[in-house]
This record gives sequence, structure tokens and C-alpha cells, in this order.
Amino acid sequence: MTLALELVPRSKKRIIREMMQFYLYDFTYYLNIELTDKGRFPDYPDLDEFWSRPGRKFPYLIYSGFYIAGFALVDRLDNGEADYYMTEFFILHKYRRSGVGTWAACELFRRYPGRWKVTQVSNNLAAQAFWRRIIGEYTEGQYMEKIELDHGGPSQYFTSFR
Repeated sequence: MTLALELVPRSKKRIIREMMQFYLYDFTYYLNIELTDKGRFPDYPDLDEFWSRPGRKFPYLIYSGFYIAGFALVDRLDNGEADYYMTEFFILHKYRRSGVGTWAACELFRRYPGRWKVTQVSNNLAAQAFWRRIIGEYTEGQYMEKIELDHGGPSQYFTSFR
């Protein structure tokens, strides 16, 4: 299985916009997200910024072979808390537990060396287990976790290297 990350050009942003519907559907298990009267989930806030702020926001498609397996949205931060933030990370159900997500997360950490922050929703226990495992293995346990008061979910903080 060949795995790849593609920094998504503006001409392909529609792919992430459409995949966001699946991502938001998954989040209906954890957050109160409702369909609009057109039968779609609301647009993801400020998604277009990922193409209007190069060098600050990085939209990626994740591939398994020739097929799209997911996406990741990475932000460059200026707040002193971290250098990079894993804003969103989504792997289609078909590719979960196959190593695709692990590979993609570690590859992003490698591509963007520095201080990272990764946050999960408080009641998404599967995501918490995934990120604790990935970050724990990647850092050999050298990360800090704290509960974010604004949403009650955990965030992991660590440093990545090339």
C-alpha cells in the first residue's frame, strides 16, 4: 500500500469541502450539529482561509494508493502556545485501523518540525485513544496533556523533529 500526502491546491479545494460533510456527519455523535434545510451540514467555518493564507494554513489530502483516504488541516500558530495545530484530521472509515492515519499524522509531524498542539472533543474517546497512542509512540512518551477549559477536551503538546 503506497501512502501519500498532497498539499491541496485551490483547484482541488472542492474535494475537502465535500469530504467535510462526512467529517461533520461523524461529529454528530459528539456535537450538536444539524442538517440545513438543503439536507447538508453547515459549511465549515473559514475553510477558504486554507487557500487564502499560504504559509499559515496547510490543507492536505491523504491517499492510500490512488484513492483518497482522508484529509488534514494544519494551522501555523503565533500565540506562543505551539507552532502548529492539527485543526482537523479525518480518515474515512474504510481506512481506519489500517495504519493510514498513523502514517499521515507522523508524516505531518515530520514535515512541520516544531511545537505541536492536538486537541480532541471531550466525549470522543476513540480520537483521544488514537492521538494518545500516536503521539506517545512518536515522542516516546515525551508529551504533555492538559484539559482545555473552553471545551473540556484534552490537548496534547509535544515537539516534532525531521
